[in-house]
Amino acid sequence: MADPSHSPKRRRLNDSRASILRNYHEETPSFQPRPKDPHRNEPKKPFTGPEPEIDQADVNALDRDWCNTAEDGAALGDESHNPFGAGEDVTYADQEREKELLAKKLAVRGRVNHKQLERQQAADAWETNRMLASSVAQTREQYGGFDDDEEETRVHLMTHDLRPPFLDGKTIFTTQRDPVSAVRDPQSDMAVFSRKGSKVVKERRQQKERQKQAQEATNVAGTALGNVLGVKEEDTDSAVANAPPGAEEGGKGQSNKFSDHFKKQEKGASEFSNTKTLKEQREYLPAFAVREELLRVIRENQVIIVVGQTGSGKTTQLTQFLYEDGYARGGQMIGCTQPRRVAAMSVAKRVSEEMEVPLGGLVGYAIRFEDCTSKETTIKYMTDGVLLRESLTNPDLDQYSCIIMDEAHERALNTDVLMGLIKKVLARRRDLKLIVTSATMNASRFAQFYGGAPEFFIPGRTFPVDIQYSRSPCEDYVDSAVRQVLAIHVSQPKGDILVFMTGQEDIEVTCELIAERLAQLNDPPKLSILPIYSQMPADLQAKIFDRAAPGVRKVIVATNIAETSLTVDGIMYVVDAGFSKLKVYNPKMGMDTLQITPISQANASQRAGRAGRTGPGKAFHLYTERAFRDEFYIATIPEIQRTNLANTVLLLKSLGVKNLLDFSFMDPPPQDTITTSLFDLWSLGALDNLGELTELGRQMTSFPMDPSLAKLVITSASTYNCSEEMLTIVSMLSVPPVFYRPKERLEESDAAREKFFVHDSDHLTLLTVYQQWAANGKKDG
Repeated sequence: MADPSHSPKRRRLNDSRASILRNYHEETPSFQPRPKDPHRNEPKKPFTGPEPEIDQADVNALDRDWCNTAEDGAALGDESHNPFGAGEDVTYADQEREKELLAKKLAVRGRVNHKQLERQQAADAWETNRMLASSVAQTREQYGGFDDDEEETRVHLMTHDLRPPFLDGKTIFTTQRDPVSAVRDPQSDMAVFSRKGSKVVKERRQQKERQKQAQEATNVAGTALGNVLGVKEEDTDSAVANAPPGAEEGGKGQSNKFSDHFKKQEKGASEFSNTKTLKEQREYLPAFAVREELLRVIRENQVIIVVGQTGSGKTTQLTQFLYEDGYARGGQMIGCTQPRRVAAMSVAKRVSEEMEVPLGGLVGYAIRFEDCTSKETTIKYMTDGVLLRESLTNPDLDQYSCIIMDEAHERALNTDVLMGLIKKVLARRRDLKLIVTSATMNASRFAQFYGGAPEFFIPGRTFPVDIQYSRSPCEDYVDSAVRQVLAIHVSQPKGDILVFMTGQEDIEVTCELIAERLAQLNDPPKLSILPIYSQMPADLQAKIFDRAAPGVRKVIVATNIAETSLTVDGIMYVVDAGFSKLKVYNPKMGMDTLQITPISQANASQRAGRAGRTGPGKAFHLYTERAFRDEFYIATIPEIQRTNLANTVLLLKSLGVKNLLDFSFMDPPPQDTITTSLFDLWSLGALDNLGELTELGRQMTSFPMDPSLAKLVITSASTYNCSEEMLTIVSMLSVPPVFYRPKERLEESDAAREKFFVHDSDHLTLLTVYQQWAANGKKDG
């Protein structure tokens, strides 16, 4: 049988392959660069050597390439081309293999000359260059006629990490401060309702805006048409005309001193207060029953934690117990701090009545911008901020023999700072007594903070409280509260009502809706509606303590200022919406904002306790029991963990605190928060390179505002002589935004805003708004 390798067809195939290999050796340039040959362009001599031997493996590989080309239509060698390979991984053998495949690729298209090969190589190099430029491929060693004439440029990026020397190498600054979330579950029903807000409040806001615009559109007084028709401008503006009943009686032209508006009550509002004297009411309180034992524990210890639920009398009786036991001798005072101004004023009034002394004499109070004390004052109620400011001038608090920190469970920022400061004062003054009172049972943390201080428990509420939860979630808490108030008013026995709302707007809308819906009823019982919030004038705030007329039920709509240390005689019913406004640091705005959030379980218990102060009561929670259990924090997140600390750090520096990272906080804030605050103060010039307070920083301490705003006020007066304008800008920055942008009138509101717009600065825009408002008689609208 004939050998198939000697067949004519097979011989022709071998001859073709041999020709390809000869062309490869003759026409393919070497990979390594070679010197220029002067005879390079001379015509090539024909190949006269022996026929090369072809290995069978090469024959098989060429057969596979040929078949792949015929089947797929691809060029020879594509299967091994890897445009994504890194140059480091390409070996010399791979490079030789690539040259061989390139030669085969050209051979199957016919014999080509050297110029065609160079053009093909240049095209391949250009393609590779484009792939590298588009980041499709990585850098690799190229073969071909492409010469990279561009020199490689090395870029050196230099950054300067600006750090104060006293923090250099100590910490890494964070780009964003992350305060602790004030909401336990952001996806819960209560959290969603708090973000959406009340629907009726939004509708009422839009309704007032439409009425205001309609009134402006129909008011022709002062215009050319009005002058022709003889229409005269009214002396009073629409804001006064549309004010709620009773609002015109107070605030304007009245004294803003709270004590001037207190009225001594001849009769109480409840049967308990009507049938018993003040002395008998004192003796009925649970705190009075444990008086002697409590005083014994105070004598034996420097620090004591007093735990008593709402209505136990700890706020009003402790100061009197200490006064009667001789702690006010020697010219020293008994101080009691409160987290809110209204609480400090109302408790001082109550104690002065029980001791039968005038307010401002033996018993007084001190709040921001108001000091109702005298040289005879020995029992002083004050806000925690007042005591903190007093520590600036007297670090050892020598004027006090005993300090009571009331409502410590609220964990206000000033309260937490005071606890750390007084802890150091106690080490220097062994004669100073500290009493920390809390209405919650988790007071063990206070005891541990003060080195295992003893805890003294006062029995529970004076009267029982029936707590009722909603059967289903109440999406609109304002509308639900109004319905509940009317249901209580028409169906429950006598007794005043206390409603907890979030802020001024919610309170005003609630009062308006109660009055409107009450007028729609047939011959309803008389109801006196009284709002209270922090921005109200003092005379209107004091009205909630006045006794209602006979046969008239009183409903008080308040913020959480009525939650603690505030006893309104006659409250039998509490309506709790389950929300409050907390101060939360907003990293995007760079400032603190008031945010509506669900309350904590401790807050809910405090609110319910308001109904049991002077008699048996009922508490209506406008949320489900499951929400109370699963969606509320056990206690409120401490303010020090959710707010900006720049002002606090500045105050501590002014008090001589050297190392803030070692300061004794009950719940220390994140270290990055403190160091970032130090960095901000150093950038403002309040701290020097050693971390010490500068003269500018000392001046900034006297301004109770954000340090950046305080510097604006100081430098405007000392350097730029524009203090009047800067005071206006700082005031505008310290209040809610003055521009209102309703969704249904976006274009109109934007057009109105453009009238005041100053291209140079948003701050100058605010200044222009105020100046235009002042030029128009400071009228609303």
